[in-house]
Amino acid sequence: MSDELQDLYQEVILDHSRSPRNFRRLEAANRVAQGHNPLCGDNIALYLELEGGRVKDIGFQGSGCAISKASASILTEAVKGRTPDEIRRMFDRVHDLVTRGEVPDEDLGKLAVFAGVHRFPARVKCAMLAWHATLAALEGKDQPVTTENPAE
Repeated sequence: MSDELQDLYQEVILDHSRSPRNFRRLEAANRVAQGHNPLCGDNIALYLELEGGRVKDIGFQGSGCAISKASASILTEAVKGRTPDEIRRMFDRVHDLVTRGEVPDEDLGKLAVFAGVHRFPARVKCAMLAWHATLAALEGKDQPVTTENPAE
């Protein structure tokens, strides 16, 4: 990855961390999940409104490191309008991206900013926390998920 591209990715992550999108409690949510990353101290409450088999709206609240907040923010933008099956496929592609640096053939949009996370294994869990919480919400799991026991 070029230095210019890496700098751009860092700017996007910092922007989403400082001004996270969809950072709110979603009153119309019909699916909710809690997530915790004990390694970094990240906490998230994820709110989903499913309607007609698609994510109509999504929001999150919580605290965490820049990567965790940016990941949740970008995730909320990426999954609106998608079906649970599409989101599960996105999860797999993002997981491969952050754990192995494998960039899929299809465009991941802003999610590609996490391509360098695989070089920092301790940060993989930060980047994936919101994704695990999203899967738990889609599956209606009542127990909070942690990065030590994710709902995969």
